[in-house]
Amino acid sequence: MGFKKVSYLSLFLIILLNFSSLAQQKPAITAKELVTKMSNAIDEVQSLKYSLKITERGKKGYNYYGSSVKLQKKPRKLYLYIKGIEVLWTQGTNNGKALVKPNSFPYVNLNLDPMGSLMRQDQHHTINDMGFDYFGGVIDYAAAKLGDKLEQYITIDGEERCNNRNCYKVTINNKDFAYTTYTIGVNESITSIARKLFVSEYMILELNPKFNDYFDILKKGQVIIVPNWYAKTVVLFVDQFYFLPIGIKVFDDKGLFEEYNYNFLQVNPKIEEEEFTRTYKEYKF
Repeated sequence: MGFKKVSYLSLFLIILLNFSSLAQQKPAITAKELVTKMSNAIDEVQSLKYSLKITERGKKGYNYYGSSVKLQKKPRKLYLYIKGIEVLWTQGTNNGKALVKPNSFPYVNLNLDPMGSLMRQDQHHTINDMGFDYFGGVIDYAAAKLGDKLEQYITIDGEERCNNRNCYKVTINNKDFAYTTYTIGVNESITSIARKLFVSEYMILELNPKFNDYFDILKKGQVIIVPNWYAKTVVLFVDQFYFLPIGIKVFDDKGLFEEYNYNFLQVNPKIEEEEFTRTYKEYKF
C-alpha cells in the first residue's frame, strides 16, 4: 500500500507540473499574425541604437563587418562607427553626401556619395538601408504577393535565443524560387530594377557578370537575369518583446547569401540632436 501511495503521489505531481508548464506557455501566434506585428513594430520605430554584425557573400568569398549605429528616421539621420571609421549622414545637408573620417590614408574627412562606389565597394547594401525598413518592405511585399498562401510559405519554427534575446524563429521558404529574364526599360538602373522587383541588387550583379558595378549604363531592350524572389530561404529571429527581426539569414541556391545580427538593441531611445553633428564631443571628425 505504501508503494502504491508513493506511486499515485508521484503521478499526481507529474500531472500537476505538466499542467503548470502548459499554463506558463505563451499563447500560440500564427505566421500571419507575427508578420503583421513585425510590420507594425517596424513602422513604429522612430530611433534606434544597436551594434550590427554583417556577413555577406562577395566576389572573393565572405566579407565580415561590424558597426555601432545610431539612427533617427524622421528626418533621417545616421551615425556609424566602424573600427575607427566614422560616418555621419543627415537628410537635407552636405549636398546629400556622407561625412566620412577614414582610419587610413588620406586621413582627412571625405564627403562621399552614399550610393557611390567608394562607399559601396563589395557590400550588398548602402547606409540608406540601415535599420529595419528595408527588410520590412521586402517581407511586406512577399506577404502581399502570397496573400492567402502566406502560411504555406512562412512558418514559425518555435522559440529560440538569438543575440541574447528570446525570439520566434521564422522561416520563409520560397518553394518556387528561380531566375527569370527581365527586359530593361527607359532610364532604368540595377538599383531601380531591384527596388521595383523587391530583390537584391547585389544578386542581380552576381547573375549578370557583364556588369562591373551598380553604375553601368543599361540600355533599353537589354535582357538581364533576375531572381523572382529576394531569396530562396530567409530565416528570421523575431524579438518577442520588440517584434523586430534582430537576426536575419538569407539563402539562395548557392547557400548563405547574407546574414545580419542586431546586438544591444535600443528601440526609440532619446538621441540628442548634437549626436548627429560633426562637432559632437565623442566624435573625431
